[in-house]
Amino acid sequence: MELGSCHWHEGTQREGRDPASAAAGRLTRPATEIKVESLLRSAAAEKLSARFHDALRLLIEAMPLCDASSDHALRGRFHSEYAQVLGRLGTAEGRRDYMERALREYASASHHFEQAGRARCQAYVENDLGFFCGTMRRFAEAHERLDRAQALFTSLKDRTHLAQVDDTRGRVLLAEGQPVQAEKFARAAAQALSEGANQFLLAEALTTHGVALARLGEQAQALRTLQDALAAAEQAGSAESAGLAALTIVEELGERLTVDELGATYERALDHLASARDPATKDRLLASARRVLFLAAVLPTSQSWENFSLKEALRRYEARIIERALRDADRSVTRAARMLGFRNHTSLIKKLKRWHEGLLHERAPARERRQSLMFIADSEGAQASAVTILHVEDNRLVASAVKETLELEGWQVESLSDGALALEELRGEKPYDVLVFDQELPGLSGLELVAESRRLEHRQQTPIIMLSAGNVEREARREGVNAFLRKPEEIALLTETVARLLARKPKGK
Repeated sequence: MELGSCHWHEGTQREGRDPASAAAGRLTRPATEIKVESLLRSAAAEKLSARFHDALRLLIEAMPLCDASSDHALRGRFHSEYAQVLGRLGTAEGRRDYMERALREYASASHHFEQAGRARCQAYVENDLGFFCGTMRRFAEAHERLDRAQALFTSLKDRTHLAQVDDTRGRVLLAEGQPVQAEKFARAAAQALSEGANQFLLAEALTTHGVALARLGEQAQALRTLQDALAAAEQAGSAESAGLAALTIVEELGERLTVDELGATYERALDHLASARDPATKDRLLASARRVLFLAAVLPTSQSWENFSLKEALRRYEARIIERALRDADRSVTRAARMLGFRNHTSLIKKLKRWHEGLLHERAPARERRQSLMFIADSEGAQASAVTILHVEDNRLVASAVKETLELEGWQVESLSDGALALEELRGEKPYDVLVFDQELPGLSGLELVAESRRLEHRQQTPIIMLSAGNVEREARREGVNAFLRKPEEIALLTETVARLLARKPKGK
């Protein structure tokens, strides 16, 4: 077990797994607590490597063994580790159930440490629990837990971790929207920690203080404080804390920096966080990259604002985004327009011709198109009216996605969200070339809508597609649909299906 732990600390994870697994496998029932210890160490190593699901699997394996133990200190460690893993997974995956379970596990850890007489461990857990409650916006409970941590550290005469509790309270107050109070607690924490040797905790407190100052409008002081946080983290040898301090400067004070300073600060954050595996940190890096790109386009290259034009700066930024979209779309204007949220590709072409002529060469060469299926020819071969599609769907997001997808092909799409209203529309004389129905609809189900449509003489030959998550394909075919697509995985096939049905639609119908 100790050999596995050494491998983990050296970063040779694969070698670390084998001895730890062998240790856990060789232990028998009388050595239950040592086996739990082995599993806890392996889970902690997986957690530090951001393999949270692997850590969770190990902790679930340890759970029955831990429950059988009478060692409250060991059980406290188990519940604390379990809470941390659940909390990280819940945050990364948006799993509210994991986050609620994490709260209960933290509370259990605190209870067992109290039973074991481990006041310091209990205080650590109460501080972590206070912060976690703050992230879940349970502010009253967060402050209650931090009060407990403060009382425990006071009884232990631990000034360093008392300051850490003040820092945690400052973070909770920031989440609560109280920067004035947050600044007071963070300032007190930074002052207390500056007198000690723990540069890591000092860096965290300075970062919190810098954020509070920035949100109070004290940008110059906030920048100095965050730069001090970055220096303290680097002195402590904590690449993660240093990277997060640099990232915070970009997030909170990007507008205060010149373009060169902004780029250098982001590069510093990226260097420190290059090996970061935490999804939340990666998301922050990505968001900050977009922010740097935007500010680099709109800010003056120096502190001088002479001859600066916001309109021209925003246009330069727009050009960068369009250029990136065209490159990622393999120079296809249609795909780039879809990525950028334009209603159709012609809108993007107009914008390029009017404002960004320099990007026209980024387009793929125009190719001669096959005869379009977007129009229906009459008996003399002349082009008739554009295709009109009726889509009946009560989910607003799905309806919007389908409408945008079909309109990119030049088709007209009318959307309704109620089955009964759709039937009234279909009984009218307005021509529709294709009908697309969901099954679960208010007023009238999709199957009922298909059946009623087929009873209408002027809709009997109109192609009908059912786009539904329900398992009703057999019933839909029986009622008369021409195609059945499953939602959401087959939405991408809708354009192709519409085109195929239009190609075989009888003339004059």
